[in-house]
Amino acid sequence: MTRPFTAFTVVGLCVAGSTLVGQQPPAGKDLFTKRCGGCHALDRDKEGPRLGGVYGRAAASLDSFAYSDALKKSKIVWNQESLERWLAGPDDLVPGNDMSFHVENAEERAAIIAYLKQYSPHQ
Repeated sequence: MTRPFTAFTVVGLCVAGSTLVGQQPPAGKDLFTKRCGGCHALDRDKEGPRLGGVYGRAAASLDSFAYSDALKKSKIVWNQESLERWLAGPDDLVPGNDMSFHVENAEERAAIIAYLKQYSPHQ
């Protein structure tokens, strides 16, 4: 006897992508905490600037944080494309910036960006 597709089966197939079938990709909040949380928070500056509201904001625009001259001069507005490029390789996007960390996995970058977008008024 064959079993009909259920909502769970369809969801499991849809999220599979390059992950194992039925395994959910990592959530943006968990990835943000794991990958970014050592230096960043949503609501306060740490070693890096606060990232709540970053999506749609001009780079180096918070008065509360001391940005590198390179980032101040970049004229970047943080959106899907610029955040993707930044997380993939900050030095490739803005040579001479102060961030040395990058996220190699494209799915993880997308999840982090989606998470940050939720906490930004400029969607």
